[in-house]
Amino acid sequence: MRAWIDIDLGALVRNGERLARHAGVPILPMVKADAYGMGVGPVVRALEPLDPIGFGVSTADEGRELRALGVTRRVLVFTPVLPLDFAALRAASLTPCLGDPSVIQAWRESGGGEWHLSIDTGMHRAGVRWDRIADVADAVRAAPPAGALTHFHSSENDDGTLEVQEQRFRDALDALPVRPVLLHADNSGAIVRRSPSAWSFVRPGVFLYGVGSGPKAAMQPEAVAHLRARVVEVHALEAGESVSYGATWMAAAPARIATVNAGYADGYARSLGNAGTALLHGERVPVRGTVTMDMTMVDVTGVPCAPGDVVTLLGRDGSRTITAEELAVECGLSPYELLTGLRMRLPRVYA
Repeated sequence: MRAWIDIDLGALVRNGERLARHAGVPILPMVKADAYGMGVGPVVRALEPLDPIGFGVSTADEGRELRALGVTRRVLVFTPVLPLDFAALRAASLTPCLGDPSVIQAWRESGGGEWHLSIDTGMHRAGVRWDRIADVADAVRAAPPAGALTHFHSSENDDGTLEVQEQRFRDALDALPVRPVLLHADNSGAIVRRSPSAWSFVRPGVFLYGVGSGPKAAMQPEAVAHLRARVVEVHALEAGESVSYGATWMAAAPARIATVNAGYADGYARSLGNAGTALLHGERVPVRGTVTMDMTMVDVTGVPCAPGDVVTLLGRDGSRTITAEELAVECGLSPYELLTGLRMRLPRVYA
């Protein structure tokens, strides 16, 4: 293969086990966006032995894919839905998270079924406002939800906002005419920050896939995704010669430049030109020049290198690791964008 992603399912499972122990309650892994780009089929099969309470997705199509894979557990659809989605949700026995009073009413009138109440406590993205619970009181009374949830906007920060949102969630629950049995709020950042969880279950997402909540977090995940590509050519440059489009890097002295067979069409961001680093034989080598669609050039001056050698652009090589957080900083993206942006032309190799 010219380039591929090694997916360490063992690390994925160990990340999940640690979170479950720390939280002290069941987990509902978030597997939306093809399990953050890791491949939803292998991921859900790997996580099954952890006995999750269910799985979380963003769309009805993602939920139907889980059913086609044989998943029988509860599947929650967290992105708001519209009445036109109802038939697909019911056909696949999916549980929507609803917050708009008119949609909740339409769900009940169209046949009902299990649903969770989404409560907005400050994210201002989805759900009924915590201080407008009266807007959904009649609908909740007529068709009590099986669960209720909120979402923290800055759970990785120790700035008091998590506590504010959590109190708003408690106040909203107290204002409901019927209190749901299943209550959930903790995402990856919140799970790591405290133990045990105060809620029925937790919703780990990016931590499972190897992204932590910063260097000071109490727990750090194991790396799961490892982006590899082969060296296809090695070029000797004289002082004053340039590399790649726009001649944005020029050798100050004789140098050896290796062409690596992956580029921004594979999800290795163009902005990593002259900013990123890679690993070759366990040594860090800097990216030189502009990252192109299918190829990236790295400086291997002083490092043994020949065509066919494997370069690690993300992940672990020997004792060194380029974390998703580190690479995201280098290219100006969030780690979420980085993982979900790894293109599907890259084969996934599971171990």
